[in-house]
Amino acid sequence: MKKFLILIFFLQTSAFSQNLDNAYFAGGCFWCMEEAFEKKEGVLEVISGYSGGTTENPNYEEVTYGNSGHFEVIKVVFDRNKTNYKDLLDFFWKNIDPFDEYGQFCDKGYSYKSVAFYKNNEEKKLIKESIVKLEKKFNKKIVTYVREFEKFYIAEEKHQDFYIKKFASYLRYKKACGRERILNRIWN
Repeated sequence: MKKFLILIFFLQTSAFSQNLDNAYFAGGCFWCMEEAFEKKEGVLEVISGYSGGTTENPNYEEVTYGNSGHFEVIKVVFDRNKTNYKDLLDFFWKNIDPFDEYGQFCDKGYSYKSVAFYKNNEEKKLIKESIVKLEKKFNKKIVTYVREFEKFYIAEEKHQDFYIKKFASYLRYKKACGRERILNRIWN
């Protein structure tokens, strides 16, 4: 009985010791963004979805080929005891091409543009400050959108953890897009 009570106490305290929050980013293909952020310290879960538009409950075809106004977005669930929004924002920049006005890597079109979403004035301030810093560093205009977060729609199940479920197909796609090569050229 004593071991059982200790186990319950441990489970309760570890669950309550987490300070969970969400961040939302669009960086082109949500499969690639999901893969990158799931490896980040302090991130507990990454969910592929859609945000930024007006269509209620959009599907992939409406977002990619329609006029939904949505972007491919990831919802990053993180523990604020282990990371914070600023750290995630810095990580976001290093996983996109902030100078590509047409989309990201081989994915072009409105739904593939990069977006840093904010939920409050502090996040908005951090985004704006980071843009000023990056524009000064690179001496180039950042074209990543800055948008207030409103609503997130989870993408179809086939898109969740695609990089794991369809590993070989994903690797071919990622390599063909030149994502890593372009990121290395920009950030190294």
